[in-house]
Amino acid sequence: MVEKRPATSEQKKRHLHELEEPHGGSAGTGFFKLRREPSGVVRALAALACLGIILGTWYVLTAGPVESRIVEPGKLPSLTDTIKSFKSLWFERALTRNAMVSLWRVLQGFGMALLFGIPLGIMAGCFPIFRAFLAPITVFGRNVPVAALIPLTLVWFGLGESQKTGFIFIATVSFIIFDATSSVMLVDQKYLDTAYTLGASRWQIIRKVLVPLAMPRIWTSIRLLFGLGFGYIILAEGINQDTGIGTLIYVSQRRGLYEHVYLSTLVIALLAFLVDRLLYAIGRYLFPYLEKQ
Repeated sequence: MVEKRPATSEQKKRHLHELEEPHGGSAGTGFFKLRREPSGVVRALAALACLGIILGTWYVLTAGPVESRIVEPGKLPSLTDTIKSFKSLWFERALTRNAMVSLWRVLQGFGMALLFGIPLGIMAGCFPIFRAFLAPITVFGRNVPVAALIPLTLVWFGLGESQKTGFIFIATVSFIIFDATSSVMLVDQKYLDTAYTLGASRWQIIRKVLVPLAMPRIWTSIRLLFGLGFGYIILAEGINQDTGIGTLIYVSQRRGLYEHVYLSTLVIALLAFLVDRLLYAIGRYLFPYLEKQ
């Protein structure tokens, strides 16, 4: 009887390669291999190419004298005029201060939503009865139009800062609860069975198995929902137009300063992107094993 030897690492790699590119077909070549991640440089170049196409199209549509432009200035200001107006937006209309005010409001409201939503979501993911108890909140919060929450927050909090932070809290907390619940429920049952076999108690399993394994998915959800919250703050700042980047947008629109409207919108996207990159870097530090999967 011939003894079966375990496969070597080279044989395993060859087997995986055969699975990825089966006989009789092709997974693609060059940049278009199916589900094959390109290098960081290639991804950056692809993103720059997309940005270049967008800016190039913008320039073509708005180039030349006003009467000969493809798109009229009232709908899309020229790219050149928009870039030139950045100086006045920065110095004369306090772009930095208003952007920081909006960012601070989002951090306050979203931070409170995390403090409430993550523990509740973890409990709902661990105990089905608690999940059923919170179901009306998550269903209501995720399906009610965000704009409908504006009158409610005005009644509850008035026109001050608490209305804006309260609006962000209410608009995002149900999503956080739902995503945290789903993250806990997605933990493979085999880890719980192993912990039970080793004699772990219920609370030990929650603290040392379910929560650590669910946190990477929860962290990814935090990244996505923060950008959502940053978009919501524009609605809240449009009510009592005192400070904030949302105020810049509404006032600029009323005055016909469409260059400032577009620039302010780009600043919102840039701030949300920078915060997302920061959270991504923190996530790589907290969960380094995810990069190896």
